[in-house]
Amino acid sequence: MSLSPPVPRPRPALLTLAYLAFVSLGLPDAVLGVAWPSLRSTFGLSQAMMGSILGTAAITYFISGLLAGRLMRAMNLGLLLALSTGSVALGLTGYATLPVFVLFLAAACFIGFGSGAIDSALNNHAAQNFGPKHMTWLHAAYSVGAALGPVLMTALLARGASWRVGYAVLAGVLGALALTFLVMRRMWSAPEATPGEEPRADVPAASAMEAVRRPRVWLQILTFFFYTGLEVTAGQWSFTVLTEGRGLHTAAAGTFVSLYWGSLLAGRILSGFIVEHIGPVRMLRGSTVLAVVGALLFAIPSLPPALGLVLLGLALAPIFPVLMSETPRRVGLDVSHHAVGFQVSAATTGVAALPSLAGIIAERWGLQFIAPYMLAVAVLLTVVHGVLSAVADRPQLSR
Repeated sequence: MSLSPPVPRPRPALLTLAYLAFVSLGLPDAVLGVAWPSLRSTFGLSQAMMGSILGTAAITYFISGLLAGRLMRAMNLGLLLALSTGSVALGLTGYATLPVFVLFLAAACFIGFGSGAIDSALNNHAAQNFGPKHMTWLHAAYSVGAALGPVLMTALLARGASWRVGYAVLAGVLGALALTFLVMRRMWSAPEATPGEEPRADVPAASAMEAVRRPRVWLQILTFFFYTGLEVTAGQWSFTVLTEGRGLHTAAAGTFVSLYWGSLLAGRILSGFIVEHIGPVRMLRGSTVLAVVGALLFAIPSLPPALGLVLLGLALAPIFPVLMSETPRRVGLDVSHHAVGFQVSAATTGVAALPSLAGIIAERWGLQFIAPYMLAVAVLLTVVHGVLSAVADRPQLSR
């Protein structure tokens, strides 16, 4: 007998809107790196000031994730998505228009806070209503948006347009999405059962304090922390490790890093076809173990770098979306809205903390220790998830 409530078939219009939302929300996330040289010149900034933009957005993103459960209880999901997406659009408009850098940083607060609420709300709704297959494909759609954003900004800069034009275009896209959410806000209410299915019972929502008292919530939080830290450490540091640490040519190292990010996207697309056949629990267990193998292969300098990076990317690909999909069953439907927000905040913390720790390790002991550090994080991810799975998944596996 399954421990999770039956997931009804998503309505096509709502599912289409969700995919569009994930693509659109991925658009701004990777644009700063392309816009940075022009932006830095405009404001006369040092290279280190990029951290102030990322840090400001990350802090407000983290706070938003912590508050997301209360926000989801306080208002209709469609209205929350409309307001949060509008906040992101407003922040992007600020990027495109504000003449003073201090105000530019204030605009980053709107982007971070809105993005954290959107991420939590969409993932919570998808986890309860769409199932693991669509969850993995939704995150693949996000990856498509994250890849298209830099392409858009690059194309505009190549045509002689200002970086502000790129942000103005993105603001228009997110503004249109906010209006769409507002018009279609009633579609996000609890779905009706399809013919032949039992209606899903309403579960009273528990408080945030009740959520933090559950050990499974903390195990989920730790799993997300180590997962995102490993994913971003591999993506941000592998190029430097290969070029400055192992002496590879720039073009070759860049190709290997591109293969890593490409394998993440491909893995999410492929896993959507198989997750419901092998089951989300087995997929998560297998993926965490394969991540250790991929990190180990990358840590061996004599082996081709692509071997470890591609395997690592394929292994990591389904973990975030399937973890999100399993959240209501693992922690309880009554606290899942709080737990998802906590997980988003933990993921943001992992993105900031673990790659930064890799930099400290490289500075103190050398670049050759980054790959073993990645392996250690992969082992920690596997151990923590193994404990979580032993606590939460045994009844499902024994059925």
